Amino acid sequence: MKLRILGCAGGEFPDFRPSAFLIDDSLLLDAGTIGSVLSEEEQWAIKYIFITHSHLDHIRDIPLLADNIVIKRLKNNIKIAGIKESLEAISAHLLNNVIWPDFSRIPSPESPIVTYWPIEPEKEVQIDGYSITAIRVSHSVPAVGYLVRKDGRAILYTGDTGPTDRIWKWAEGLSALIVEVSFPNGMEEMALLTRHLTSALLAKELKKLKELPPRILVTHPKPQYYDRIAAELRELGIAQIELLKDGAVYEF
Repeated sequence: MKLRILGCAGGEFPDFRPSAFLIDDSLLLDAGTIGSVLSEEEQWAIKYIFITHSHLDHIRDIPLLADNIVIKRLKNNIKIAGIKESLEAISAHLLNNVIWPDFSRIPSPESPIVTYWPIEPEKEVQIDGYSITAIRVSHSVPAVGYLVRKDGRAILYTGDTGPTDRIWKWAEGLSALIVEVSFPNGMEEMALLTRHLTSALLAKELKKLKELPPRILVTHPKPQYYDRIAAELRELGIAQIELLKDGAVYEF
């Protein structure tokens, strides 16, 4: 699997973009960043978007992708997958004909740009050779992470989460773990309040794993604290940990 980091920040500043992880050019985990990075042809190749939760920095570019497709008069259909709560939030509050057109009915209800695909946690789905499982995590709104498997490779993406348990039961035989650290250690109270992690909290979470994966890719740092978080991650002394940067590409 090829993993392309379109955005991996917990906010937006120059050189820091919201969360979006593109797998093999066609499968997107979260959609905080699309059009500012991908060319037209690259955007048209996206077939599936798996949303971890309904916060804006993880769904923001769905409307603009849909708009790009309809303006080009393409017949692309993008399947937006996620738990019921996330899809209902997108439909009611984003693609609702108030904030943005309802692209689940454009250009027609029979042939829309966007199709919602509700998935249930811990029930594996199969698409285009991928096996994908959603697992509940602990966040301030209903949220899941995703285990993506193909050809003996496996990537586990937590999305946004505070201290959690269930997802770690699925963390065996991984090629990579993508896990968040949003705040520096000195802001642990804020992290716990908003259900995010610090480097110290991440270290406690990793102790719940039977075995550490070969790559632990840390995402979602607040841009204002990027350097401090990077230093605190280094202090953990865990060789597998790497703080992600926008634009990075990995092969698994």
